[in-house]
Amino acid sequence: MLPKRQRRKATRAVRPGAAQRLKEALERLTRQDASAAATVTVAELCRVAGVSRNSLYRYHIPILRALHEHQRHGPWAAHIRLRKSAEHRRAENLALREDIAKLVALADHYFNAYRETAALLERRERELGEFHSKLPSKLSIVPQPRPRVRDSDIKR
Repeated sequence: MLPKRQRRKATRAVRPGAAQRLKEALERLTRQDASAAATVTVAELCRVAGVSRNSLYRYHIPILRALHEHQRHGPWAAHIRLRKSAEHRRAENLALREDIAKLVALADHYFNAYRETAALLERRERELGEFHSKLPSKLSIVPQPRPRVRDSDIKR
């Protein structure tokens, strides 16, 4: 008969280490179709591998980093980035619409100022034209009056 210790080893299945189980579980979860791969979480990984979350966080940091990389660059990451960029574009569009409204008001203001200035210049030109029409057509030289000479100014 075999010693008790040898019997136990022979009947018990050898279970891989926690690190190996975590690696296999991560590979299995990330190989699934895109909709299932989007839900890969720490809790799901620990449940499939049969390892506690505390153990994963304390002793298996590289596997945790690999899971975070998959979550960051996985199939749904692009969709999330697109959604965020779409939200960013919407916010930009709202800001641009406000800027457009301000620019339209400014252009309207400058156009009205131009029209007022043009009307003022037209009125001034019309007034100058009327003034020129009232002047005699021929220019005449106006003689300058001779200065009066006083007796005191004459040298003796």
